[in-house]
Amino acid sequence: MVMMENIKDIVNRDLISLTNCESEPIHVPGSIQPYGFLLAVTMDSHMIEFCSANCTDFIRTPPSDILGKNLSTLFTGDQAENFESYIQRGDFDDAKPFVFSTKERFYNTTVHQSGNLLLLEFEPFPDGSQDVPDLYKQTKNFVSILERTVKMVELCQEIAVETRAITGYDRVMIYHFDEEYNGEVIAECKREDLDSFANQKYPHTDIPAQARELYTRNPMRMIADVSYEPVPLLTLDGHAKRNNQSLDLSLSLLRSVSPIHIEYLKNMGVGATLTISLLKDQKLWGLIACHHYTPKVLPHYTRLSALLQGHFLVSQIGVREVAEEFEIAQNTDSALQDLLSLLEDDENPLEDLYKSPLLLQVANAEGAVIIHDGTVFRNGNVPADGPIIQLHDWLQRNYGNSPLATPGLSKIYPHAEPLAKYASGLLYYSLSSHSAIMWLRPEVVQTVNWAGNPHKAVGKDPDGHRLTPRKSFELWMEEVKNKSKEWRKSEINGASSFAHALQKHINFQEVRRQEEKYRSLNEDLKAANNELANLNWISTHDLKEPLRKIQIFASKILDSEISDNVKNSVERMSFAANRMQRLIEDILNYSKAGNMEKIFVETDLEQVLKDVLVDLQELISESNAQVTYDPLPVMLAIPFQLSQLFVNLIGNSLKFIKTGSTPHIHISTSEIHGSDSPLTNLSPERSYYKIDFTDNGIGFEEAFYSRIFDVFQRLHPQSTYPGTGIGLAICRKIVENHKGTIVASSTPGEGSIFSIFLPVT
Repeated sequence: MVMMENIKDIVNRDLISLTNCESEPIHVPGSIQPYGFLLAVTMDSHMIEFCSANCTDFIRTPPSDILGKNLSTLFTGDQAENFESYIQRGDFDDAKPFVFSTKERFYNTTVHQSGNLLLLEFEPFPDGSQDVPDLYKQTKNFVSILERTVKMVELCQEIAVETRAITGYDRVMIYHFDEEYNGEVIAECKREDLDSFANQKYPHTDIPAQARELYTRNPMRMIADVSYEPVPLLTLDGHAKRNNQSLDLSLSLLRSVSPIHIEYLKNMGVGATLTISLLKDQKLWGLIACHHYTPKVLPHYTRLSALLQGHFLVSQIGVREVAEEFEIAQNTDSALQDLLSLLEDDENPLEDLYKSPLLLQVANAEGAVIIHDGTVFRNGNVPADGPIIQLHDWLQRNYGNSPLATPGLSKIYPHAEPLAKYASGLLYYSLSSHSAIMWLRPEVVQTVNWAGNPHKAVGKDPDGHRLTPRKSFELWMEEVKNKSKEWRKSEINGASSFAHALQKHINFQEVRRQEEKYRSLNEDLKAANNELANLNWISTHDLKEPLRKIQIFASKILDSEISDNVKNSVERMSFAANRMQRLIEDILNYSKAGNMEKIFVETDLEQVLKDVLVDLQELISESNAQVTYDPLPVMLAIPFQLSQLFVNLIGNSLKFIKTGSTPHIHISTSEIHGSDSPLTNLSPERSYYKIDFTDNGIGFEEAFYSRIFDVFQRLHPQSTYPGTGIGLAICRKIVENHKGTIVASSTPGEGSIFSIFLPVT
C-alpha cells in the first residue's frame, strides 16, 4: 500500500525483537486483526485521529480521506446524530452495539474509551443480519445443568459441552489456575478425532503477567485466523507525535496479538481461538479456551452467548467452592466440638486428649503432636521425639507466636527431607514460649502431566536474538515429592480454633495451679501470723509483768543500805529492764502500725503537729530546742498514726543533736506532682503533699540512706544515743499505710532531712 507522506503507521516494531516475555507491550501493538476495521475519534468533536489501513476494504474510503475528518463525513443521514446520542448516554454496552451502515452494509460497532479518544471497532454482520441468540433457552439449559451437577468439575464439564454447542469450535477447554498461575485443563469437550488435553498442566509462562492483566480487564478475546496479516493503525504525522505514536488497545476486540502467542498457537496446530476470562474476587481464576483448527470468525452475538456461559460459570465458582468447603467443614467442626467437650470435662486433658482420634480428624491430618512442659504427646504418624523437638525449636525461633500452614515444609525448613514421610505438610500453633501443637501430613508423591516440558516453555531463536515459544506439546510427566495435600480453609480454621481453646485451657490450668500454690502459701502465712500474734501477746503481757517486778525490786534495793558494788550491779539490772520495756513497747507500736484497722478521716495535720509539740514540750525544753513549721494541709488520714509519725520524726531529731549546739527543727510543706518527682514509687498520675523535717543534728553517711528505715537498724552506739532502732521503721509503715513514701538525706555533721510524701485526696 502506498501512503501519503504525512500519514504514518504506529506499529510497535519492538515486538519483533522481543527478548523478555514479561516486558512485551502487548497492549500497544499499533495494529489490529483484519476481520474488522477501527477508527479512533476525539471525545468532543469526533475528529478521526487514527484509522486502520484496511478501511478501504470495508467502506471503500482510503485513509487519506478519513484521517483528520469528522466522523459525520463517513456516515450519511442521521447516523452521526444518532451516534452522538448514543455517546451522550455513556452506555457503552457490548450487548447493544451501535449499528453503522454504509453502501447497504451493516456493522456492529463496539465503543470504548482509550485515553482522550473513543475507539470504534466495526465488524460486518456475517450474513447481513443480526443473529440474536435465544437467551431464554440458554438460561434454561444452564438451570438444568445446575440441578444435575454437584461438584465444581462436573459443572465445568457441562459448561464446556454447552459452550462448544453454541460456538461450534473444535475444542473447548476450561482452565483453572493455581497460586503460581500454572493452568490445568479441568474440563474439555472436543471433536472425537482429536487427542485429549484433559488434566494436562500448562506453565505460567504460557500466559505472562501482562497478558493475565489484560484478561482481567477485557473478559473476551478472539483470534479469527492465527495466520492473519496484522493491519497497521495509521495517523497523521503531527497527530502521531501528539499521541506519542501509540494507542492503548487493552480493551480492543480487534487488537493484534503477540507474535510469540501466534507462534505458540501455530506450534499447537491451532487455526483460531476464543478465550473467555473467569474471574473470582477480581482475580483470574481460570479461562474458557476455545480452539479451532481452521480460521473461524465467530459473530458478535454468538460471542456474547459464549461470554454469558462464562458469566454463568463465574456466578457458581464461589458457591460451589463454598459448598465443597462446607462438606469438609461439617466433619472438622463436628470433631472440634467433641474435642472442646473433652477440654471442658477433663481436669488434666493432655494425658487422655492427645490419644483421641478426634485430634487428627479436626484437621484431617495423619499425625498430631503436642509439646508441653518438655513432654512430647504423640498421635498417629509422627517422627521420633528428637526430630520433632528440633523442628519445634526451629519454629519457635523463626515464627514465634505466628501460626504456620504449609503443604511443603521442605521449602522453608532445612532439615525437612528426613521428615517427608511424616511431615511434608504442617500446621503449627504456638501455645506458649515452650509449648506448641502441630498437625502433620505425609508427602503425596504426584505425577503431573505437563503439555510439554515446563522448564523449556520459552526459548531463544537459532540466532539467540528473540524469544520463541516451545514447539513440543507432547506429554511431559514430572514427579513431585516432599509435598502433602493442600490444607483446606476449614481444616486450618478447625485446627486454629482448637489450638486457641487448648491454649486457654492450659493457661487456665496453670492459673488454677498458681491459685492452689498461693492458697497453700496463704494458709502458711496465716499460721505464721497466728504465731506472731501469740508472741505479741506474750510480749505485751507475759513479759511486762516480770519486768515491772524486776524494776520494783531494784528500786527497793537501791533505797536500802547496800555496798557500792551491789548498788552498781542493781543499777545495771534496772537499766537493762527499762531498755527491755522500751523495746517491747516499740515492737508493740510497730505491730499496731501494720495490723490495726485503717479508718481514714479528714485530719488537720497542723493541729496534729501542735498536739504533738505539747506532748513533747518537756523534752523540747530540756534540750532548749527550737521547732518551727509552715502551714500544714488538711487531708484524709489516720489521725493517731500521723501523730505517732510526727512524734517519732521530731523525737529522732531531738535525740541525735550535736554537743554544744542548740537543736533547730523546721517542718515545711509543698505540693508536687508524681511525674515531676525522681522517685519511681510515686504514681505519675497523682499529686502529693511533700512534708520535710529538717534538723541541724549529727546527720549520717550516704551509705545508710537505704537502711535507715529498716527494723532494728542502729547507726550509733547504744551508750551514746539510746534507742531500739524501730522508730523510723514505724514511720515508714505509717507512711505506707497512707499510700505514700518516706525518704531521708543528710550531710554528716550538718543535719538531716526526712521527707514524707502523702497523696492529695
